[in-house]
Amino acid sequence: MPRTLKCAAIQMRSGTGIAANRDDFERFVREAAQSGATYVQSPEMTGLIQKDRGALLESIFPEDEDPIVATAAALSGELGIWLHVGSTPIALGGEMVANRAFLFGPDGKRRAAYDKIHMFDVDLDNGESWRESAIYRPGEHAFTVGIGNACLGMAICYDVRFPDLFRRQALAGAEILTLPAAFTRQTGEAHWHVLLRARAIENGAFLVAAAQGGTHRDGRETYGHSMIIDPWGRVVAEKDDDEPGIVTATIDLDEVLEARRKIPNLKNIRPFKLSDAELGG
Repeated sequence: MPRTLKCAAIQMRSGTGIAANRDDFERFVREAAQSGATYVQSPEMTGLIQKDRGALLESIFPEDEDPIVATAAALSGELGIWLHVGSTPIALGGEMVANRAFLFGPDGKRRAAYDKIHMFDVDLDNGESWRESAIYRPGEHAFTVGIGNACLGMAICYDVRFPDLFRRQALAGAEILTLPAAFTRQTGEAHWHVLLRARAIENGAFLVAAAQGGTHRDGRETYGHSMIIDPWGRVVAEKDDDEPGIVTATIDLDEVLEARRKIPNLKNIRPFKLSDAELGG
């Protein structure tokens, strides 16, 4: 019997006001559920995109008071869907923040939460520079979680450049990998498609990536191009721009078994030692 799941990836252009972002989030979740999606994913920083540290700290809430968390719990229960908040900033007290993803079940209960592990501390061309570690506390634990009869792995944005995270999830049984993101336009144009397809191919897994897109109120530019990729690396759905909206695809989880049968690299892993080679004739 085929194991199918209709997935939706929401593309947003979150701004500096949580209330407006929450309204956009709810509208898109309802639209996705109306289309028949039973797993819905929103992008990284669904609730707020704000690069000014002081303004960010003044705007956010602890998890038990956060309006995005409350809205997601209510919507998932009302609509009977798996709802994955790609992430939203959560106040930890003091001067630190968590970049935290949430997964809610069809009963409205929180099933998992994941704090982004890898911090985007980079210096790009044209003077674009980011230091996430200056305000965000890195996570220390990766997760897989059951959604019905499927197994899902959680990650966020810059995590995509660390393949071992996804490999360990796949080895733990993950059939759907996730990568909600707010990829910069510069890095997205260069690397978004190839990195996502590589993570799907090398793990023989579906990958769902909901993205932020466009020019945000705080001045940053994100790439968009939310997509769903199959275990053979084919893009089965893509929002081929940076405009807000949704993309959907019905995935057949038996394709994971078939891809891993054809290329059983997860079974073929062998231990090895890495040493300095001796030079000479």
